[in-house]
Amino acid sequence: MTESPNPNIIDTDTLTGEMHPIRRAVLSIGSNLGDRRVNLQGAVDSLADTPEVWVTDISPVYETAPVDAPEGSRDFLNAVVLLDTSLSAPTLLDRALAIEAAYGRERTEEHGPRTLDVDLIVVGDRRADDDRLVLPHPRAGERAFVLAPWHDVEPDAEIPGVGAVADLLEKAGTAGISRRDDIELTLQ
Repeated sequence: MTESPNPNIIDTDTLTGEMHPIRRAVLSIGSNLGDRRVNLQGAVDSLADTPEVWVTDISPVYETAPVDAPEGSRDFLNAVVLLDTSLSAPTLLDRALAIEAAYGRERTEEHGPRTLDVDLIVVGDRRADDDRLVLPHPRAGERAFVLAPWHDVEPDAEIPGVGAVADLLEKAGTAGISRRDDIELTLQ
């Protein structure tokens, strides 16, 4: 016996006729101005509140010396957020920039202090290289403050076209970073 579709139930995939694949994304979050823990938790909460984004894991927090920052810059708190999303990479980037702006991020100098930094590291196996978006993130494979927290939550992870996170972390080393088990980010 064949069932007829219920005309009262709206199938959202058929509203536009488009289906959007769900991709795994890795975002790095960091803060070295203001209440750093509150800023990172706000980023996690904002990502979790985003339609078509499902946060699946949050790494431990690391305190890290600033990289390429002006002299006298405060240490960063950093973490990695794993999520599944059906958003396109450019739309996810727009959301990351909006979250940064909501927390007062000012882009006055390159590598300058910031209340919040939200970087797309990978979005599925998506590749991009234009003025607005480069995927995978071009320096993620060299940055222990991305690799160490990512390795904690996904030890077998790989950066497409770059290599295994474990191998990249071994090469980058862990000088200048320390895990802060006294600071925990949670999914509300």
